[in-house]
Amino acid sequence: MRKFMTILPLAFFLTGAAGFQTRDGFGGIRCDSDIPKVLIGRTMSNERVAVIENRHKDIGLKDLGGSDITDALDSISWIICGTEYMLLQDHHSVVRDVLKVPEHSKSAPEFIGECKINGTKMPGVIVAILNNEAGKATLSAKAAWKVDEKRAKFVELSTTGLSCPRDGIITADGGQN
Repeated sequence: MRKFMTILPLAFFLTGAAGFQTRDGFGGIRCDSDIPKVLIGRTMSNERVAVIENRHKDIGLKDLGGSDITDALDSISWIICGTEYMLLQDHHSVVRDVLKVPEHSKSAPEFIGECKINGTKMPGVIVAILNNEAGKATLSAKAAWKVDEKRAKFVELSTTGLSCPRDGIITADGGQN
């Protein structure tokens, strides 16, 4: 009986703790929190997007889609509390970094892909907010980040001399004039 009384509280604690774990990486997020800091290190769920969005109506969660960065990294964008965040996830669905994406629009479209700096191709994947200049095949950037594939981080870039092609624009309106 004594052994049972020692194990019983432990069993209740473990089953109770399991009940408080979030079923996806968005549990416990509040709009007044440091959302990137909260998300980094969390494991995201493989559940259907509609189920996850429905569970987190309180933070206005909405999936915006994603892109393969490498065989080991993906980016997935979400609206959380009215702001867009791009999550960089490894192949285990662990969030490695989070970028709070600046406002973008038809005149300042969001981009992901390869760019050039002073006419020379830059290695790796760039995330940028571009200046939509009518009639130009490549566009200058207002803000840009390179994906550091080894560290799985977004690294801010200087936009001086940076140009990116229209075919990497990922905003819903396509950034067309």
